[in-house]
Amino acid sequence: MSDNGNLPGRLQEIVEEFSWAEGREKLELLLDYSEKMPALPEWLDRDSDMEQIHECMTPVFVHAELENGGMHYFFDVPPESPTVRGYASILGTGLDGVSPEEVLQVPSNFYVDMGLHKVLTTQRLNGIGAILAHIKRLAAQKLA
Repeated sequence: MSDNGNLPGRLQEIVEEFSWAEGREKLELLLDYSEKMPALPEWLDRDSDMEQIHECMTPVFVHAELENGGMHYFFDVPPESPTVRGYASILGTGLDGVSPEEVLQVPSNFYVDMGLHKVLTTQRLNGIGAILAHIKRLAAQKLA
């Protein structure tokens, strides 16, 4: 296991949930998170208010807000991409309300403790890494 002592509480719980799952169960958990991704709020327009994460082959859009010292991420990922959608949902859930500083402390390979590297292709892992890198940039912008 990698050193994920820096994970915020809710994200650590999700990592542990995945670490106990075996093989296909991990993919089923990702699908569950994909289905739990909240719809965009009405006030948020994908085309004008969200940034596309171009490093991802899947069209992933994200918007970040800083409210009362905590980050809130809103994602738009097509349902036809349940793996990427599930991962974005995990980040949105696991990092909701945490400080920008805490977001920046999340190890870029924290998914290893989830075992996702055993069930996803390198291409998918690169995409999920790009999502985390992008939301870290957004957190850093909120600190500036």
